[in-house]
Amino acid sequence: MNNLFPSRPSDLGRRRFLTGAVSGLTLLIAMPHAAFAFSSSQAEALITKAVSDINTIINSGKSESGMFADFERVLVNYADTPNIARSVLGPSARSASAAQLSAFTSAFQGYISRKYGSRFREFIGGKIEVNKTQKINSIYEVSCTAILRGESPFAISFIVADKTGKFIDLTIEGISLLKSERAEIGAMLDKAGGSIDRLTAALK
Repeated sequence: MNNLFPSRPSDLGRRRFLTGAVSGLTLLIAMPHAAFAFSSSQAEALITKAVSDINTIINSGKSESGMFADFERVLVNYADTPNIARSVLGPSARSASAAQLSAFTSAFQGYISRKYGSRFREFIGGKIEVNKTQKINSIYEVSCTAILRGESPFAISFIVADKTGKFIDLTIEGISLLKSERAEIGAMLDKAGGSIDRLTAALK
């Protein structure tokens, strides 16, 4: 089995108050991004919502292409796609222009949605359940169980970053999306002669 995926977190996770020097100033956060650290309960709530969306998609009865588009929306909403894309691109990301990184991220997002969307389509008639969350240094691991009809349940975990409040990796039975894709994208980049533009075109 190869290598993964947060619409929006809870209102509580979206809104925080600044205290201290500027008392009374309120900051509305549309997504749980950088300035505030997450908690275990927020990480679990985020993935619970993501899993709910995924369960809805896999049992929606939509066509494959329709499901893939929905999976991409889930990815955009819940995953820190720009950081994942830079990570799988490796050292080449440092020399890429902003336009190249943007184009690669968009292409990678669609590629991942199709690849893991196909994997999740195998879950039709089943569901994913969230079990528990544990904090490990600056990340949260949200452990889930995939329950399929006629097959033994297996483990899925979402890794949520404390600083961004979005998931940065997904493991299926212990196999990391990030590590797997880093190897595969690296091989594709080699095949493209080190050209990020050609790699981006290939991902499309």
